[in-house]
Amino acid sequence: MRSYYFDNLPGDQRLLHDSGREVTVSQLEAIGARYWRIPIDEEGRWEDKINDVAHERNYKNRDVINVTKEGLGEAYESKLKMFYEEHMHEDEEIRYILDGSGFFDLREHPTDNWIRVHLVPGDLLVVPAGIYHRFTLDEANKIQAMRLFKEEPKWTPHNRNEATDNNPYRIDYLSSLQTITVA
Repeated sequence: MRSYYFDNLPGDQRLLHDSGREVTVSQLEAIGARYWRIPIDEEGRWEDKINDVAHERNYKNRDVINVTKEGLGEAYESKLKMFYEEHMHEDEEIRYILDGSGFFDLREHPTDNWIRVHLVPGDLLVVPAGIYHRFTLDEANKIQAMRLFKEEPKWTPHNRNEATDNNPYRIDYLSSLQTITVA
């Protein structure tokens, strides 16, 4: 995993867009995100570690998603466009990368800057409920990720607008930032 501030320059969303300003794991934690590095090993110890995180955070369900041109067919471009719209969810978004790579962009509060998080196999990222974010593939154009859920999967994106700014999950998220302490 590597995280940094997005450069906001025009161009393909799948490019690095690296401003040269690094973001630390502590800075990610300050906006409510959580990160684990759990290398994929042939012995399957990674699965035990994923199970430990799932148990600790009360994740009961999981599946695997493949985002590739071949896998999504004609829906590929429209799905990538949808994933890249700024939105929030009313549940945490949890992704463990099994293969490929991609970017999660997270809105930093209160600056409203984008923080770009580049994930590769073995990275586990938790995006908190209520945070504005977006996702895109990188130039490799493929990712396989395990998705973990507390309950039944919900994928309802709430695109950013005035109503979403007043969504109770957004308000709870903003309130939680006042109580997060970075070690």
